[in-house]
Amino acid sequence: MVTSKTISNGILRALATILIIGLVLYFLYEIQTVIVYLCISLLLCLIANPLVLFLKNKLKFSNSMAATTTIVFFIFLIVGFILLFVPLIISQANNLALLDTAQLQTKFIETEKHLEDYFNIQHIDLNKIIKDSKLTSVLDFSYFTGFINSIINFMADMGMGLVSVFFITFFFIKDQDIFKNQARRVLPDSNEDKILNSITKINHLLTRYFIGLLLQLIVVFVLYLIVLLIFGNENAFVIAFLCAILNIIPYLGPIIGTTLAGILTMISMIGQDFQSEIVPKTIYVIIGFLIVQAIDNNISQPIISSKSVNSHPLEIFLIILISGITFGIVGMIIAVPAFTMIKVILKEFFPDNKIVSVLTERI
Repeated sequence: MVTSKTISNGILRALATILIIGLVLYFLYEIQTVIVYLCISLLLCLIANPLVLFLKNKLKFSNSMAATTTIVFFIFLIVGFILLFVPLIISQANNLALLDTAQLQTKFIETEKHLEDYFNIQHIDLNKIIKDSKLTSVLDFSYFTGFINSIINFMADMGMGLVSVFFITFFFIKDQDIFKNQARRVLPDSNEDKILNSITKINHLLTRYFIGLLLQLIVVFVLYLIVLLIFGNENAFVIAFLCAILNIIPYLGPIIGTTLAGILTMISMIGQDFQSEIVPKTIYVIIGFLIVQAIDNNISQPIISSKSVNSHPLEIFLIILISGITFGIVGMIIAVPAFTMIKVILKEFFPDNKIVSVLTERI
């Protein structure tokens, strides 16, 4: 028999449950930075797994030595990545210093007039528009101070983040066997095998995925480098490397990389004739990059991605598209690894479900 006391107890339990869930979510929100550090550290462990196995199995390194060597390797990569762009920054700064603004303005006005005559467009006086809009009167130069402070704070946070991530990663690599044994003791006996099998398969597939992604970036980098060298672009190696790294962002990254390559090409040619030298060579570089992207999008990326995680290329495309629409750039980057993890877990826990069996038949 349902009484008022039973109803009130049920309501109190429901409210207590909601309160506990709310507190847990609030706590997770407050420590979101730590969660991000843990996720990045786990990602680095997956990427470093082949190197760690090589050091331990082939070179007979201890766990501590293998972990230390791996962290040092990552540090050298980051330092090398930073130093790689120093010549590019100096070179582009020198090119901008040589810029003849009066000549550039004259060339720009001439080009604008030719375009207006060609397309029969009414002349647009940009100087008058800017003056009438009184744009300079609304500028608050205190924003520049705030911008500089934000950069300094960002660099400080980035340094703290790197130290934290490397510290966590070191112990993840060094004590991974201990963590696995502790997980066995904590996990429920009924689902222990399923969970451990899921972790093993996820580790294997994601390691293959990141190796495949690295192979894809190398292919794109080589093709970008060939295009830039053909047209005699300065700092071709650095620009090709940067644009290849941007390819980590599916579909959107290549567009950003092509735009960046075009801008850097124009800056590197400052001082040459705008119409006969800068514009044609920039267009050729952009066309070359578009051809590389066509090759990557239709050949290397679908094959490498689908083979590494045992998924159909169309499946990969749809997952990236949906994740990009829902979660933006971050969603596009983590779409394939997250989908792979979900597929493995579903196959382990719901192998008899028809939908799951269709989605995971390749795993």
